[in-house]
Amino acid sequence: MTDLVVRRLLVDMDAPMARHWCDGDPLRTAFFNALSMSFPVGEQFFIDAVRQGYQALPGDLQAQFKAEVQGFVGQEATHRRLHELYNQQLEKQGLENRWGPRAQQRLKLLQDLDPRHPLAITAANEHFTAIFADWLLKHPEVLGSADRRLATLWLWHSAEEAEHRCTAFALYQALGGNEDWRRKWFRRATVFFIGDLLRQTVLNLRRDKTLWRWSTWASAASFLFGKQGLVRCTFGPWRDYLRADFHPAQHEALASREWLLANRSAYTPVGS
Repeated sequence: MTDLVVRRLLVDMDAPMARHWCDGDPLRTAFFNALSMSFPVGEQFFIDAVRQGYQALPGDLQAQFKAEVQGFVGQEATHRRLHELYNQQLEKQGLENRWGPRAQQRLKLLQDLDPRHPLAITAANEHFTAIFADWLLKHPEVLGSADRRLATLWLWHSAEEAEHRCTAFALYQALGGNEDWRRKWFRRATVFFIGDLLRQTVLNLRRDKTLWRWSTWASAASFLFGKQGLVRCTFGPWRDYLRADFHPAQHEALASREWLLANRSAYTPVGS
């Protein structure tokens, strides 16, 4: 089991943000804003899935998972709260969040399912966030230097996502989750996640009237497919999940530990 620390990030999310806070780059700004729009609904679903999975465990296993589940829930609840504040700033800019409501409607179809299914979906999405988090921690320059507050938010969030990357997966295994279903839900979650992310990013760019700029598409090509681009660097780790012997712990989280150690002034452990 993993000791997961709940941390209070020392940033002011009530302060306004620039329209193109990511060093003036509309594409990268729209991409990160789209991700933030998904988090309040997504994080709450993950919390609920992990809680339900934990409650389905026999008593002896509950004792083993108790601290880790509490840490997972605390971290995700903190992420949800800060991104709700983040998204309020986006609403003031006139951006429309269609991803969150669409995901909320889709998740209603999962009510009353065996708790292993929501856990499998959570584990799949936690894998996406963990490999993205590791990439971002290794390439913090993509966040720019114009808004250190938002850069800190994204890097802190990334560090904690990498830190709790094993929780939902381990619960799924502890409940005897089927390997075929684990991979099926991963493939489905991949289609929905990428589709929703692209749709919301494009919508943000359209609202911003920057979708058809040449510079926007050039930025997208570099950000996603450049030598150190997101897709090129994460495709291998993404594919690892389809192996029968995969476990998230096989992916190291050194970048997460290093960031948390080097940036202790940016947060306070809850209770301290």
